[in-house]
Amino acid sequence: MTFLSNLFKEKHWTYLAVLVILLLLLVTGAAPGYLTGKWQWKQPPPISNLKALREIRAKGLTLDGWKTIEQVEQLIGEHKWSVQLLKQENSENKAILLLLPQNGPKDQPEIEWTDISGWGKFRWGQWNIAQERSAQLNIPQSPDAVNTQITVEARFFRVSTNQETFAVLQWYALPNSGYTSPWRWFVADQLAQWQKHRASWVAVSILVPMEPLGNVETTWPLVKSIGELIQATLMAGPLKPTP
Repeated sequence: MTFLSNLFKEKHWTYLAVLVILLLLLVTGAAPGYLTGKWQWKQPPPISNLKALREIRAKGLTLDGWKTIEQVEQLIGEHKWSVQLLKQENSENKAILLLLPQNGPKDQPEIEWTDISGWGKFRWGQWNIAQERSAQLNIPQSPDAVNTQITVEARFFRVSTNQETFAVLQWYALPNSGYTSPWRWFVADQLAQWQKHRASWVAVSILVPMEPLGNVETTWPLVKSIGELIQATLMAGPLKPTP
Protein backbone atom coordinates (compact mmCIF):
# COMPACT_ATOMS: atom_id res chain seq x y z
CA MET A 1 0.00 0.00 0.00
CA THR A 2 1.41 3.39 -0.95
CA PHE A 3 2.12 6.25 1.43
CA LEU A 4 -0.73 8.32 -0.01
CA SER A 5 -3.23 5.50 0.41
CA ASN A 6 -2.10 5.00 4.01
CA LEU A 7 -2.45 8.72 4.63
CA PHE A 8 -5.94 8.74 3.12
CA LYS A 9 -6.93 5.77 5.24
CA GLU A 10 -5.70 7.48 8.43
CA LYS A 11 -7.52 10.71 7.59
CA HIS A 12 -10.66 8.77 6.64
CA TRP A 13 -10.84 7.13 10.07
CA THR A 14 -10.07 10.44 11.79
CA TYR A 15 -12.92 12.19 9.98
CA LEU A 16 -15.23 9.24 10.70
CA ALA A 17 -14.41 9.37 14.41
CA VAL A 18 -15.12 13.11 14.52
CA LEU A 19 -18.41 12.54 12.66
CA VAL A 20 -19.50 9.85 15.14
CA ILE A 21 -18.71 12.13 18.09
CA LEU A 22 -20.67 14.99 16.54
CA LEU A 23 -23.65 12.69 15.91
CA LEU A 24 -23.58 11.51 19.52
CA LEU A 25 -23.45 15.11 20.70
CA LEU A 26 -26.40 15.97 18.47
CA VAL A 27 -28.52 13.06 19.61
CA THR A 28 -27.79 13.24 23.33
CA GLY A 29 -27.61 17.01 23.49
CA ALA A 30 -30.26 18.16 21.05
CA ALA A 31 -32.97 15.60 21.81
CA PRO A 32 -33.61 16.79 25.40
CA GLY A 33 -33.58 20.39 24.16
CA TYR A 34 -36.08 19.57 21.44
CA LEU A 35 -38.45 17.91 23.92
CA THR A 36 -38.23 20.64 26.54
CA GLY A 37 -37.92 23.61 24.21
CA LYS A 38 -34.62 24.68 25.84
CA TRP A 39 -31.86 24.86 23.25
CA GLN A 40 -28.51 24.59 25.02
CA TRP A 41 -26.47 26.12 22.16
CA LYS A 42 -28.58 29.28 22.37
CA GLN A 43 -27.95 29.62 26.09
CA PRO A 44 -24.66 27.85 26.90
CA PRO A 45 -23.56 27.58 30.53
CA PRO A 46 -21.74 30.67 31.83
CA ILE A 47 -17.96 30.83 31.98
CA SER A 48 -17.11 31.10 35.67
CA ASN A 49 -13.56 32.40 35.07
CA LEU A 50 -14.46 34.92 32.34
CA LYS A 51 -13.24 37.93 34.36
CA ALA A 52 -9.79 36.38 34.83
CA LEU A 53 -9.61 35.52 31.13
CA ARG A 54 -10.45 39.06 30.05
CA GLU A 55 -7.75 40.48 32.34
CA ILE A 56 -5.10 38.71 30.25
CA ARG A 57 -5.47 41.24 27.42
CA ALA A 58 -4.82 44.16 29.76
CA LYS A 59 -2.10 42.65 31.97
CA GLY A 60 -0.56 39.74 30.07
CA LEU A 61 0.77 36.74 31.98
CA THR A 62 3.27 36.62 34.84
CA LEU A 63 5.73 33.75 34.33
CA ASP A 64 8.20 32.44 36.91
CA GLY A 65 11.77 33.10 35.81
CA TRP A 66 10.77 35.60 33.10
CA LYS A 67 10.55 39.39 33.26
CA THR A 68 8.03 41.39 31.24
CA ILE A 69 9.87 44.14 29.33
CA GLU A 70 6.73 45.50 27.68
CA GLN A 71 3.07 44.51 27.38
CA VAL A 72 0.35 46.09 25.23
CA GLU A 73 -3.17 45.28 24.12
CA GLN A 74 -3.14 45.22 20.33
CA LEU A 75 -5.74 44.64 17.64
CA ILE A 76 -4.73 41.66 15.48
CA GLY A 77 -7.28 40.72 12.86
CA GLU A 78 -10.64 41.40 14.48
CA HIS A 79 -9.59 40.62 18.06
CA LYS A 80 -7.61 42.33 20.81
CA TRP A 81 -4.56 40.32 21.85
CA SER A 82 -2.06 40.71 24.65
CA VAL A 83 1.39 41.23 23.09
CA GLN A 84 4.16 40.72 25.63
CA LEU A 85 7.94 41.02 25.32
CA LEU A 86 9.69 38.70 27.79
CA LYS A 87 13.29 38.28 28.91
CA GLN A 88 14.50 35.28 30.89
CA GLU A 89 16.09 36.12 34.22
CA ASN A 90 19.89 35.65 34.35
CA SER A 91 19.94 35.04 30.60
CA GLU A 92 19.82 36.84 27.26
CA ASN A 93 16.92 34.69 26.03
CA LYS A 94 13.93 36.70 24.85
CA ALA A 95 10.46 35.79 23.59
CA ILE A 96 7.33 37.46 22.25
CA LEU A 97 4.17 36.05 23.81
CA LEU A 98 0.80 36.64 22.12
CA LEU A 99 -2.35 35.63 24.00
CA LEU A 100 -5.98 35.79 22.90
CA PRO A 101 -8.36 34.75 25.71
CA GLN A 102 -11.99 33.77 25.30
CA ASN A 103 -14.10 36.94 25.60
CA GLY A 104 -17.64 35.60 26.11
CA PRO A 105 -19.79 32.46 26.48
CA LYS A 106 -20.39 32.23 22.72
CA ASP A 107 -16.84 33.17 21.72
CA GLN A 108 -14.99 30.32 20.02
CA PRO A 109 -11.59 29.83 18.35
CA GLU A 110 -11.65 30.31 14.57
CA ILE A 111 -8.78 31.69 12.44
CA GLU A 112 -6.29 32.93 15.03
CA TRP A 113 -3.22 31.45 13.31
CA THR A 114 -4.15 33.19 10.05
CA ASP A 115 -4.49 36.47 11.95
CA ILE A 116 -1.02 36.01 13.44
CA SER A 117 0.45 35.39 9.98
CA GLY A 118 -1.16 38.59 8.70
CA TRP A 119 0.13 40.52 11.72
CA GLY A 120 3.64 39.17 11.14
CA LYS A 121 3.64 40.15 7.47
CA PHE A 122 2.45 43.66 8.34
CA ARG A 123 5.06 44.08 11.09
CA TRP A 124 8.13 42.53 9.45
CA GLY A 125 7.32 42.59 5.72
CA GLN A 126 7.05 38.82 5.28
CA TRP A 127 6.15 35.66 7.21
CA ASN A 128 7.65 32.59 5.57
CA ILE A 129 6.93 29.31 7.37
CA ALA A 130 9.33 26.35 7.13
CA GLN A 131 10.33 23.20 9.06
CA GLU A 132 6.84 22.80 10.51
CA ARG A 133 5.94 19.79 12.65
CA SER A 134 3.54 18.79 15.40
CA ALA A 135 4.85 19.08 18.94
CA GLN A 136 3.88 17.78 22.37
CA LEU A 137 4.03 19.52 25.74
CA ASN A 138 3.81 17.57 28.99
CA ILE A 139 2.35 19.35 32.00
CA PRO A 140 2.80 17.59 35.38
CA GLN A 141 -0.20 17.38 37.67
CA SER A 142 -0.41 16.98 41.43
CA PRO A 143 0.19 13.41 42.66
CA ASP A 144 -3.43 13.04 43.81
CA ALA A 145 -4.84 13.94 40.37
CA VAL A 146 -6.49 11.27 38.21
CA ASN A 147 -3.97 11.92 35.43
CA THR A 148 -0.52 12.84 36.75
CA GLN A 149 0.41 14.43 33.41
CA ILE A 150 -1.50 16.47 30.83
CA THR A 151 -0.52 16.34 27.17
CA VAL A 152 -0.83 19.40 24.94
CA GLU A 153 -0.73 19.24 21.14
CA ALA A 154 0.96 22.23 19.47
CA ARG A 155 2.45 23.24 16.12
CA PHE A 156 6.14 24.13 15.96
CA PHE A 157 7.86 25.83 13.02
CA ARG A 158 10.38 28.40 11.85
CA VAL A 159 9.36 31.80 10.51
CA SER A 160 11.68 34.02 8.50
CA THR A 161 10.94 37.72 8.06
CA ASN A 162 12.75 40.66 6.50
CA GLN A 163 14.38 41.42 9.84
CA GLU A 164 14.46 38.34 12.08
CA THR A 165 13.99 34.58 12.22
CA PHE A 166 11.75 33.07 14.90
CA ALA A 167 10.95 29.66 16.31
CA VAL A 168 7.17 29.65 16.76
CA LEU A 169 4.93 27.49 18.96
CA GLN A 170 1.12 27.75 18.76
CA TRP A 171 -1.85 26.03 20.42
CA TYR A 172 -5.21 26.59 22.12
CA ALA A 173 -4.80 26.21 25.88
CA LEU A 174 -7.77 24.58 27.69
CA PRO A 175 -8.26 23.92 31.43
CA ASN A 176 -7.00 20.33 31.20
CA SER A 177 -5.58 20.01 27.69
CA GLY A 178 -4.49 21.92 24.61
CA TYR A 179 -4.91 21.54 20.84
CA THR A 180 -4.06 23.27 17.56
CA SER A 181 -7.47 22.62 15.99
CA PRO A 182 -10.65 24.56 16.89
CA TRP A 183 -12.59 21.31 16.27
CA ARG A 184 -10.88 19.65 19.20
CA TRP A 185 -11.98 22.54 21.43
CA PHE A 186 -15.54 22.25 20.11
CA VAL A 187 -15.75 18.58 21.11
CA ALA A 188 -14.16 19.28 24.51
CA ASP A 189 -16.59 22.14 25.11
CA GLN A 190 -19.63 20.06 24.18
CA LEU A 191 -18.52 17.32 26.56
CA ALA A 192 -18.01 19.93 29.28
CA GLN A 193 -21.50 21.36 28.73
CA TRP A 194 -22.98 17.96 29.54
CA GLN A 195 -21.56 18.52 33.02
CA LYS A 196 -22.92 22.10 33.15
CA HIS A 197 -19.59 23.86 32.72
CA ARG A 198 -17.39 25.05 29.86
CA ALA A 199 -14.00 24.39 28.29
CA SER A 200 -12.64 27.94 28.33
CA TRP A 201 -9.68 28.66 26.04
CA VAL A 202 -6.73 30.93 25.34
CA ALA A 203 -4.96 31.07 21.97
CA VAL A 204 -1.19 31.04 22.55
CA SER A 205 1.54 32.00 20.11
CA ILE A 206 5.21 32.17 21.20
CA LEU A 207 7.96 33.70 19.06
CA VAL A 208 11.56 33.04 20.09
CA PRO A 209 14.37 34.77 18.12
CA MET A 210 16.83 32.33 16.60
CA GLU A 211 19.76 32.11 14.18
CA PRO A 212 18.78 33.55 10.76
CA LEU A 213 17.44 30.72 8.59
CA GLY A 214 18.87 28.17 11.03
CA ASN A 215 17.58 24.76 12.13
CA VAL A 216 14.52 25.35 14.32
CA GLU A 217 15.18 22.14 16.28
CA THR A 218 18.12 23.78 18.03
CA THR A 219 15.61 26.00 19.87
CA TRP A 220 13.22 23.21 20.89
CA PRO A 221 14.41 22.69 24.50
CA LEU A 222 13.96 26.41 25.25
CA VAL A 223 10.67 26.75 23.36
CA LYS A 224 9.28 23.59 24.97
CA SER A 225 10.13 24.82 28.47
CA ILE A 226 8.43 28.18 27.83
CA GLY A 227 5.35 26.47 26.36
CA GLU A 228 4.96 24.13 29.32
CA LEU A 229 5.41 27.03 31.74
CA ILE A 230 2.71 29.06 29.96
CA GLN A 231 0.23 26.16 29.89
CA ALA A 232 0.83 25.38 33.57
CA THR A 233 0.46 29.06 34.53
CA LEU A 234 -2.79 29.40 32.59
CA MET A 235 -4.21 26.21 34.13
CA ALA A 236 -3.34 27.33 37.66
CA GLY A 237 -4.68 30.85 37.08
CA PRO A 238 -6.96 32.27 34.34
CA LEU A 239 -8.13 28.89 33.01
CA LYS A 240 -8.92 27.49 36.44
CA PRO A 241 -12.72 27.40 36.88
CA THR A 242 -14.05 29.31 39.86
CA PRO A 243 -16.81 27.86 42.11
